[in-house]
Amino acid sequence: MTLSASMMEQFQRHVLELISTRVEGFTEYDLLKALAEQELIEYGTDQSRDSLTLYRTHFLLFHVLYALRDKLRAENSGDLEISPLSIRRLPYVARPSAALDVADPLRAYYLDWSHFTETTGSDVDRMLGRFWIKHVRNDRRAEALSVLGLADPVDDETIKQAYRRLAMQHHPDRGGDGIQLREINAAVEVLLP
Repeated sequence: MTLSASMMEQFQRHVLELISTRVEGFTEYDLLKALAEQELIEYGTDQSRDSLTLYRTHFLLFHVLYALRDKLRAENSGDLEISPLSIRRLPYVARPSAALDVADPLRAYYLDWSHFTETTGSDVDRMLGRFWIKHVRNDRRAEALSVLGLADPVDDETIKQAYRRLAMQHHPDRGGDGIQLREINAAVEVLLP
């Protein structure tokens, strides 16, 4: 998919006008729905549900948002809050020049158009897979810490100490419960792979 500079500018104008209508802003989902209602994008239809199309729709929107934010800041006319849960126009606030030098990896990612053109459906599926593995791992971490009677933030040494104490307490050779010991061992495998 190629978009001419004039098409991109026109889309930017529509996005900025839409964002400017709601002081409280939009979620990404609501903004995409509003753009689809104005027939500026295709979203929410059966043909827009495959992972690559959803990725490209998301990428296009965030590409435009980061470009708009840069433009508003350069013109000293405003700012944008950009996240999937809150997209809104903010008033301009002068920033010290050092603040402009702070690396913003999301900005760099979304302003690199090659991510739009070169990312394949397989790439998107791999990214989603890594996201869900990490998400499940984080859920499992909290559960595993609970088994050991701990909560984040906690370091590996504290986890090892809690493990040793509980393993000795629940070891069947010491009159403990084998089932409880298996849960403790499983928890440590999650926490200290």
